[in-house]
Amino acid sequence: MEENTIIQAVLHALEQHSDKISSKMQEMEQRLHHEMQTMEQRLHHEMQTMEQRLRGEMQEMGQQLRNEMQEMGQQLRSEMQEMGQQLRSEIHAVETRLEAKIDALREEMHQINQQLNERIDRLEEELTDTQTSVEVLTTKVLHHDRKLRQLAKQA
Repeated sequence: MEENTIIQAVLHALEQHSDKISSKMQEMEQRLHHEMQTMEQRLHHEMQTMEQRLRGEMQEMGQQLRNEMQEMGQQLRSEMQEMGQQLRSEIHAVETRLEAKIDALREEMHQINQQLNERIDRLEEELTDTQTSVEVLTTKVLHHDRKLRQLAKQA
């Protein structure tokens, strides 16, 4: 019987040891489960934090892009207005030069016309003088012709 008692004592000790191991295993499992939940919560929290930070950065980047686009739009408008003003100025300068050239050509044409009128007037005077001279000479020729005829009749 002693053997039986020893076996039962060993079995009892093994059961107690098994219960302790089982209890420790349960404790370890609970701790592991608790640590996993804590880690899961930490990961979940970090993911939410990262998501919020990324959203914030994306919104900030979106706002920066909108601001840059508005600035570029304003800059382009300003450059277009400046270019338009320069073109208007250049067109005005060309118009002014053309008007000055047209005025100079008109003045030149007026002077040429005036010179032509003066020449025509001089030619008319010369023609009148020439006609008068021709009439005087014609009269003298007729007068000499008459005298020659008279002399020819007398001779």
